[in-house]
Amino acid sequence: MNVEVTPLPGIGTRQDFLAKSGRRIGVVNHRDGHFELIVSKRDDPDSCVASIPLTVEESAALANLLGAPNLVAQLQEQAAGVHTRQLPVVPGSPFDGRTLGDTALRTRTGVSVVAVVRAGSIHPSPRPDFALGGGDMLITVGTPDGLARASDVLDRG
Repeated sequence: MNVEVTPLPGIGTRQDFLAKSGRRIGVVNHRDGHFELIVSKRDDPDSCVASIPLTVEESAALANLLGAPNLVAQLQEQAAGVHTRQLPVVPGSPFDGRTLGDTALRTRTGVSVVAVVRAGSIHPSPRPDFALGGGDMLITVGTPDGLARASDVLDRG
C-alpha cells in the first residue's frame, strides 16, 4: 500500500492512501499535536466527505485498533517464542517529546523497539534519534521481565 505524505503549510502534514473503494483515507497531523481522520469524495480526492477530529488519546486508540495488533500478530506468527508487547507513550510521560535513545530501553531492559505506531502509520526499526510523542505505541520484543521493566521505564522515566 502506497501512503502519500503531503506537507500542508501552516497546518502540518496529510498522510493518506487510495482505498479500493476509490476514496482517499488518511490522517492530518496538525502542528499543534491534534489529528483528523479524513475520507475524500470519490470524484475529488482533495475534498473531504468526512473529517473527524481526534485527540492524541483517540488517535492512539485507533492506531492500536488498526495497526499495532496486525504487526504483533505477524511477528508472533513468524517467530515462535518471541515475546512482544505494545507499550504506549502516554501524553505527558517522561519521554513525550524526547528521543527513543533517551529511553535507553535496550541498555536498561534488554528490550528492542521494532516499530513505532503513530496515528495509523507504522515506523519500522526506529533509530535512536526518532522523536517520541504522546500517543505513540512502541512495538517491543524481549523477555517477559524485560518487557515489564520497559513499561516501567516509559511510565516513570
